[in-house]
Amino acid sequence: MRIVQLRCNTVEAKDCVSVFAAGGSAARVGADPAADRRQHRGVAHGGAGGKRASVAGFTYIGLLILVAMMGIGLTLASELWQTAQKREKEQELLFVGNQFRRALAMYSAVGTGSPRKLEELLKDPRIPGVRRYLRKIYRDPITGGTEWGLVKGPGDIITGVYSLSNEEPIKQSEFSPVDQAFKGKKKYSEWVFFPQASAGATQSDAAPNTSQPRVRR
Repeated sequence: MRIVQLRCNTVEAKDCVSVFAAGGSAARVGADPAADRRQHRGVAHGGAGGKRASVAGFTYIGLLILVAMMGIGLTLASELWQTAQKREKEQELLFVGNQFRRALAMYSAVGTGSPRKLEELLKDPRIPGVRRYLRKIYRDPITGGTEWGLVKGPGDIITGVYSLSNEEPIKQSEFSPVDQAFKGKKKYSEWVFFPQASAGATQSDAAPNTSQPRVRR
């Protein structure tokens, strides 16, 4: 096999080529090793394209983490809002219940006995003309309806009013003196609004059977 070798004639020449006459092929001899290493490294690690792919991957993961954090934040905000709304409804229930309590006490103070239905608090049937003890039949802030549980005494008279909701209250303490009996109760239906003792009913001697409430219709 004959080999024809071309020698480099100048110092600036970077390559010498050996031509193998028998095989008809040529190969570079004396090529720059550093350039070969850079080329190999660029192919192995993706070069600029590989870097861009890595950055895109990290950006996608960061976006997923951001979306997850936003979801958690929205959930917490929603829970806080619902809790605030429930506390507000509890305060409204305490106000409305005390309006019923006051009206029942006034009804009993004006004459004998207690009303047999809540509408009698809007117009006292015992007195000529119009005598009001309650401005209106309030809605239950917890259930949203106008039906209330009624504690009945002898003669079917109303001795107390309570919500029909069996939800558990958030408020468990720090009640006003007149509402101290509500401390630690597990259901709103156990918040029973009785008139003052002078009206003939107290928190201790007229507790309702909330498992079978008597409901105003």
